[in-house]
Amino acid sequence: MDSTKGWFQKRQMRGGSRYKGGGSNGSADEQPNVQTDEEAVSNTTKQKVAAAKQYIENHYKEQMKILQERKERRSLLEQKLADADVSEEDQNNLLKFLEKKETEYMRLQRHKLGVADFDLLTMIGKGAFGEVRVCREKTTGQVYAMKKLKKAEMLRRGQVEHVRSERNLLAEVDSNYIVKLYCSFQDDDHLYLVMEYLPGGDMMTLLMRKDTLTEDEAKFYVAETVLAIESIHMHNYIHRDIKPDNLLLDRYGHLRLSDFGLCKPLDCSVIGENEFLNNSSGSTEQEDGSAAPKRTQQEQLEHWHRNRKRTLAYSTVGTPDYIAPEVLLKKGYGMECDWWSLGAIMYEMLVGYPPFYSDDAMSTCRKIVNWKSHLKFPGEAVLSREAKDLINSLLCSVRRRLGSKGADEIKAHPWFETVDWDSIFDMDAAFVPEVNDDLDTQNFEKFDESESQTQTSSKSGPWRKMLSSKDVNFVGGVKEEEQVEATTNGQITLR
Repeated sequence: MDSTKGWFQKRQMRGGSRYKGGGSNGSADEQPNVQTDEEAVSNTTKQKVAAAKQYIENHYKEQMKILQERKERRSLLEQKLADADVSEEDQNNLLKFLEKKETEYMRLQRHKLGVADFDLLTMIGKGAFGEVRVCREKTTGQVYAMKKLKKAEMLRRGQVEHVRSERNLLAEVDSNYIVKLYCSFQDDDHLYLVMEYLPGGDMMTLLMRKDTLTEDEAKFYVAETVLAIESIHMHNYIHRDIKPDNLLLDRYGHLRLSDFGLCKPLDCSVIGENEFLNNSSGSTEQEDGSAAPKRTQQEQLEHWHRNRKRTLAYSTVGTPDYIAPEVLLKKGYGMECDWWSLGAIMYEMLVGYPPFYSDDAMSTCRKIVNWKSHLKFPGEAVLSREAKDLINSLLCSVRRRLGSKGADEIKAHPWFETVDWDSIFDMDAAFVPEVNDDLDTQNFEKFDESESQTQTSSKSGPWRKMLSSKDVNFVGGVKEEEQVEATTNGQITLR
């Protein structure tokens, strides 16, 4: 009894600050603080519980969906076997084969991939957040393009949401004209996106080699770009960085749109509207006030090629040549900005360089904002009336811009009169790139790999395999995991 009383007295002394004076009044005085602390803890706990509850519910909902799909596949096979009058022994063998494949599929879904599961080969891209390499999965020998992104750099530059947008869009959009994402994982320092490898290179490399395209060649690629932009607009995404560098070619010459949210446009936050408008006259002037030299189309083309190669060599710096004026002025913009970029690319395909190209990025931005004074076709360039009309209908004000009411406006333009929009993907491409094998990288720029490759951790998250656009496990599962981790750690990290 004495020991119990002594323990109680010590307990009161330890909690003296909470129960001041030991009386009921002192306890009542401090009670609001206790309630406040309890409420704060309670709110945090509720957030954790809600996130965990949502994750668990979605997980088991997905499991039930997978089970139902397995039952439907088995039922469909049984029905087909019955209709085909197959013997009972053959039916049993085929059903066992189906069960074996289903088991292999489930094992594949549970498999975790890391960078150690791939052989990293030639670098084909380099940017501010990381690099892109051709890689080969060690188990299957399948060739992919692996994008390796630095987490710390993305966080420092505030690009996490851009990366999420790219990942979610690639998971959601299923189109012949969008690069396919197969899986993603991460380690302590990097996020990895494993995508299909398109050995045909990009449109910029093609334009650098061919200078200009014929109208028939340009029509093919502009049409496929229209379908690519339409496919992302249908899912309420704006690309905002449509440019030849992001138009990739497969080994048969067909086009895929890539880089959703990672290629940051020129940062115009320090450029004021008045700084653009103070050069609204028809003549372009350099910073020192002297008039820009007049060049022929061939001289301008050669100058563009020299400067473009420097840009490719240091691709962390973007080019503003394809950015719409409403984006530069930051007055609000919509999906119409992608159609402006399409017009600039079409101009470059037919003329040889972008419509507002200048010696420096600031002058290019001024020309874009004052497009009415600077949009001109060189006399040496031979373009059809329909081609010029389409370019003028894309490089214009938002109110008049073709495509503002949907891609069907552009498809109906007379320049596309001969295009069969439903079967263009099944046609022979306008240009078939030279590809010797699955690992051929001759259609990409060469990058310096002198820097030693850092060893990455083998730890990784689960393999989010992209089987179809209806597979919501990739997007949904990731979001729930992020919510759980966000409420646990107090910050959201990519998972």
